[in-house]
Amino acid sequence: MKRASLRWMTACLGALPISLLAQSMDMQDMPGMAMPMPQGNATPSNANQHTPSQHDDVQHAGHDMATMQEPSARPANDHVAPPPPQNAPHDMSPSQMKDMMQMDDNESIGMLLVDRLERSRGTSGDYATNWEAEGWYGNPIDRLWLKTEGERGSEGTQDARVDALWSHAWTSFWDGQLGVRQDFGQGPNRTWLAMGVEGLAPYWFETQATFYVGEQGRTALRVETSYDMRFTQKLILTPKLELNLYGKDDPQRGIASGLSEAEAGLRLRYEISRKFAPYIGVDWTRRFGDIQSEAGVPPVHANETTWVAGVRLWF
Repeated sequence: MKRASLRWMTACLGALPISLLAQSMDMQDMPGMAMPMPQGNATPSNANQHTPSQHDDVQHAGHDMATMQEPSARPANDHVAPPPPQNAPHDMSPSQMKDMMQMDDNESIGMLLVDRLERSRGTSGDYATNWEAEGWYGNPIDRLWLKTEGERGSEGTQDARVDALWSHAWTSFWDGQLGVRQDFGQGPNRTWLAMGVEGLAPYWFETQATFYVGEQGRTALRVETSYDMRFTQKLILTPKLELNLYGKDDPQRGIASGLSEAEAGLRLRYEISRKFAPYIGVDWTRRFGDIQSEAGVPPVHANETTWVAGVRLWF
């Protein structure tokens, strides 16, 4: 009896490892019960382990790894610089480079500004058409200017002038000018040599000052300044002041010596575009001296207020 019991116990102990091994294999086959992979450099001895193949190389061919970088490593505007040129440009002369780049700082260009084209009515009840225009052609340093200003009423052209000036920039904001001026209208025509400056005074006041020498020892000085006050990008108020001084009387043209005339004006314009701007305004004119107009010369008013409406054009 004892021998039979001993044999039975020995058989049970021998079958125990086999049952434990079978249980371990069953646990690995159950979903979610896979054993963790070994850490470090150890590799599992799994026959199904994936190894790189030629198929993977073909699949990754042509992919730029730079495009797979982290988003934070790319520029903020997502701009990627173009590749550098593959071929160096051939040697070029300054004129060839200027033509290729189209960057000629000395290229001649032109501009025409009709600053005032208006209809006016004075306090005396007189109606008139007034104009003031200027244009230039040249480069940023040397230019040819043409300027004209005048007034035409019911009896014809009352007072007008034309200036032809050569202008040279001698500072960043100022040009020196030299040329001639022709007066026409009421009375005899007058011709003057002109010399002056034009530019931007401090605080952006557009300023012109021109000295004239005429026939029979006549001299004159004309000073004009204006300023653009922008209420908005399109609504602009422009105050303007003009002074005319003469060295001697000229009764045939209603001119007194000294400070002969002072004119102040305000014009409010609305720029529909930079090239087209209608406006309304008012002028105050004060004439000095006691000049009796000769026969055939229209009388001049010592004080006059004129209301105007017109348009400003830029070509």
